[in-house]
Amino acid sequence: MRARYLVASAMAAVLVAPSLSAQAVRTLNPRYVAEAQRQHPQLVAEFGGAESGTRGAYVDSVGKRVAAQSGIANSAAAYHFTALNSAVENAFAVPGGYVYITRQLMVLMDDESQLAFALGHEVGHIAANHAQQRQSAASRNTILGVLGAILGSVVGGFGDVISQGAQQAAQFSTLRFSRQQEYDADNLGIRYLAAAGYDTLGSAGVLSALSRATSLEARVQGRDSRQTPEWASTHPLSANRAQQAQVMAQRSGRAGVGMRNRDQFLAQLQGIYVDDDPAQGVIEGRTFTHPDLRIQFAVPQGYLMQNSSEAVSIKGSAGQAQFSGGRFNGPIDQYVYKVIQDLTGGQMRIAVPPPQRTMINGIPAAFTTARANTSSGAVDVSVMAYQWDANTIYHFVMLTQAGAGVGPFVPMVDSIRRISGNEAAAIRPKVIDVVTVRPGDTVNALAGRMAYRDFQLERFLSLNGLAPGARLVPGQKLKVVVYGTRRG
Repeated sequence: MRARYLVASAMAAVLVAPSLSAQAVRTLNPRYVAEAQRQHPQLVAEFGGAESGTRGAYVDSVGKRVAAQSGIANSAAAYHFTALNSAVENAFAVPGGYVYITRQLMVLMDDESQLAFALGHEVGHIAANHAQQRQSAASRNTILGVLGAILGSVVGGFGDVISQGAQQAAQFSTLRFSRQQEYDADNLGIRYLAAAGYDTLGSAGVLSALSRATSLEARVQGRDSRQTPEWASTHPLSANRAQQAQVMAQRSGRAGVGMRNRDQFLAQLQGIYVDDDPAQGVIEGRTFTHPDLRIQFAVPQGYLMQNSSEAVSIKGSAGQAQFSGGRFNGPIDQYVYKVIQDLTGGQMRIAVPPPQRTMINGIPAAFTTARANTSSGAVDVSVMAYQWDANTIYHFVMLTQAGAGVGPFVPMVDSIRRISGNEAAAIRPKVIDVVTVRPGDTVNALAGRMAYRDFQLERFLSLNGLAPGARLVPGQKLKVVVYGTRRG
């Protein structure tokens, strides 16, 4: 959640392209190109901003090297590559030639050939015109799934208004590729790797790294309340993908003999953020803290949080919620009414009881619960708003089973508090430190430097693709996650 004033992010459109073979596509559809150009600034803002400077230029140069093998005319001008400041492991593309990769996915990689494959895979989706529409009607018809549809209708109104372009750019949760298309894009990526002179084993390397990270994350989530956002699941992993990539890499004739450029790649990772950017708030266990907004709250046991640039979403067995807010000139009661009005998007006519006033940890607050009828039955829509200062209000909006009201979220709405300047200053980002192994260094010793409270050894091994009990070689370069300093 960025330190800017928006009520919530809106996700209301989908990018669609016709299905054509890679061989049939030689130029990009001008309409999709124009659409991608228009949406690019909003998309970058939605996903945390871009990694600029030498790191951004490096990603663009590697992407253009593999894109030159895609058969698209004037590929250097047709394709655009952006590294996003996002804590989610993913890469994705839009039909107009724009490819995006998150810094968190780059952190998992070991060399440039792996980066080249990830970008080449996305280039393959564009060249083969794989994008297709997928409606998420099933999720909209469940009682607790309705919240996603309701929240998706919000377009601001209290401060900055999210443009339609941002809404379109954000809707990657509805964009999916079939398993066969994923295999096809993998094969195209390997073909591009070979033609560009890279070691094609980079394909299996990054897929294996993703598999390790996914398995570890499943273990970590037992103690952490971080949830992977839906848009991060656009590339379903399977053991077969990594295995097939290994076979295809061997058949290419470039396995083990092409470029890897490991030192150059690791140099670009030095100092890169890992996990949350404090400018967007950080999740630590069950607690969300935003050092710039001086806000902290905790979710109930068993609930998961998903932090985006505009809001924090919370999900659990008894309900779903979202936290956001911003500038508002007017009484808090009017704010509460306005939130529910915007949430329903004019599609649900519900009676809203007058908000009740209260104080929570010294903060003036107001709340109400309204009953809404859906195709799956009645639900309770609750809003708890906090008067942060004279011109700023933050709020939780919650969706629960009819009759539950705020109940399941009482600990959360009661936990919100202002943090001190010292507490805010103590929140530092995690960054990559590329270390050179010295004589006597051990896996356990280096893992002990990892800036985590738990799973230090497991995280270190996964990050570096090492087996338990691996022996380190002096001069070997490895990645360690340490605490760093904030940008700017």
